[in-house]
Amino acid sequence: MKYLVDTHYLLWSLFEPKKIKSEILEIYKNEEDEKYISEINLWEISLKYSLGKLELQGLNPDELSEIALESGYHLAELDYKVFASYYKLPKKEDHKDPFDRMLIWQAIQKDYTLITKDSKIEQYVPDGLKVKFGT
Repeated sequence: MKYLVDTHYLLWSLFEPKKIKSEILEIYKNEEDEKYISEINLWEISLKYSLGKLELQGLNPDELSEIALESGYHLAELDYKVFASYYKLPKKEDHKDPFDRMLIWQAIQKDYTLITKDSKIEQYVPDGLKVKFGT
C-alpha cells in the first residue's frame, strides 16, 4: 500500500518516534508498504522554520529533507494536474489548513492513504480520501 504522511508524522518519525501510535508504527515497520512525503510537507516545514515557529533540533529544512529521503521515505512529487484541479476539493467550514488541504487533494488524486492525527480530515472520506488515523 502507498501511504502519504502528514507533516506531524514526518517530524515525529524523525525526531519523536515514541509519539507514533502502534497501529501506525506497524505501517512504518512493514517494508512492503511505501511511505511518501510530499513537497507540501517540505514547504510547510521550510515556511514555519523561516518564521521561527519550528525548531528542527539543530538542522535546517534542507538537511531535514535529505534525512527523510535517506530514512526510507519516497517523494510524492506534485504535478501540474494536481495543482490545476485543486479547485475541485470541496470546502469544509471547520477545516481550512492550506497545507493539509493540498495533502488531502494529492492523496485523493494519486491514490495514497493519508496518515494523519487530525480527525477533522475524516470529513473528506466521502470525497474519495483514504485515511489512517493515529490519534
